[in-house]
Amino acid sequence: MKAYRIYIGFLLALIAAASCDDYLDVRPKETIPDTNPIFDKTSAEQAVRAMYNKFYYGAASYSENGTTSGGSPSFEAIGYLSGGNVKWTGSQSQIGEFEKHFVNAENSTVSATWTNIYRVVNLANNVLAKVPLITGDPTLTEALRDQYLGEAYFVRALAYFDLARVWGGVPIITKPTEVATDNVGIGRGTVEEAYAQVLSDLEAAEPLLPETTDRYRATRKTVWALRARYHLYQREWALAEGYADKLIADEASYKLVAPYNSFFFPATVRGSVESVLEIFFNGTTEINNHFTSWQIQANGGTRQWAPSDEIVALLNNAGIGGNRNTLIAKDGSGNWYNNLYYRKPGADPAFVIRIAELYLIRAEARAQREKLTEAVDDLDAVRQRAGLAGSTAATQQEILDAIELERRVEFAFEHHRWFDLVRTDRAAAVLSISDKGRYVMPIPAAERLVDKTLEQNDAYK
Repeated sequence: MKAYRIYIGFLLALIAAASCDDYLDVRPKETIPDTNPIFDKTSAEQAVRAMYNKFYYGAASYSENGTTSGGSPSFEAIGYLSGGNVKWTGSQSQIGEFEKHFVNAENSTVSATWTNIYRVVNLANNVLAKVPLITGDPTLTEALRDQYLGEAYFVRALAYFDLARVWGGVPIITKPTEVATDNVGIGRGTVEEAYAQVLSDLEAAEPLLPETTDRYRATRKTVWALRARYHLYQREWALAEGYADKLIADEASYKLVAPYNSFFFPATVRGSVESVLEIFFNGTTEINNHFTSWQIQANGGTRQWAPSDEIVALLNNAGIGGNRNTLIAKDGSGNWYNNLYYRKPGADPAFVIRIAELYLIRAEARAQREKLTEAVDDLDAVRQRAGLAGSTAATQQEILDAIELERRVEFAFEHHRWFDLVRTDRAAAVLSISDKGRYVMPIPAAERLVDKTLEQNDAYK
């Protein structure tokens, strides 16, 4: 299979999956390099599926015949290990750097995250460049063409959103990369330009996508969900509230399932009404590597990641964790482990957006707009699903503090905690970070060796 360097430094396998009969069954069956002709509906569908199959949530890697070739949940590891909910029990010093908030530019997790996200950007760029050129296939209707393009815009928006959260300003690449030197020398854009690209792509995606419900591929509703998150990060409270409301109001499609563990237990649960977007793993040809990292050896894992003492105490506090204590379990030696990812040998979905997040986005936006009663109502919806009484928070600051805590326990082993503390400028105080320049990660050293125009973030110079 032909490989290309997506930006600099790394040779990337550009993989896509063959189409399946079921639209929801986003599973790799065979590979297609991104420079292969996209000339009809079938090849376009393969290229679209490739974007989802190479998503960096759950972070399985695939070989050229579609079988797993290992990999690690790199992007999410940055959110987990940096935020205080997770401790590293392994021996690799590079992973421990996230807990210490002193990450080196040579860190392999940082490099892998950069590569994995830009791979997805390139796959989306490929769809956006080539699908509009298809002619002569009557099965590729205008509606289907629009859908493919809308999905690519959404996927690229999410990728740049995550790039901006991790590094700040990044190179903005909107055309397919086909040779190693294509983008060398363009340098980094600003963080404002990265977020502007996110908004531009979301605005482009929205009218192209159908207003349907799909928990594995992007629709207009998925765009609304990411827009709610985007506007929260931009402190655009009215817009964050409005977009969150669109999904919360759609009770036929999205609702908080009870009890709390109903969206991930039993092992047959997939795509519940809790989920807005999740990534599918079948546990055979695609492996969600969270299982290995989180589970104990007796269950087939390594437990190299473990719940921190602080999050264990919060989850086991009946007035804070409620029935979310089902997220953790204890082995025979008294060691706590994460039980969100337990489907041997790695068939757990990776949750990208849940409806609980939309409730808490709306709660925070309403609190910031001094709509305090309504904010507490949203907060209580999440708390009550966890078996808790209503919040006693009354003032604006009390409510915002309660929402921050609620997000911490609700998404204990999802990727939000670190990014929440950074976006609210609370990471320095909560995690004792002396240099706020370390709110972003270093540009990978290998990338800068190849492209001297890539300026390093200030804290890592």
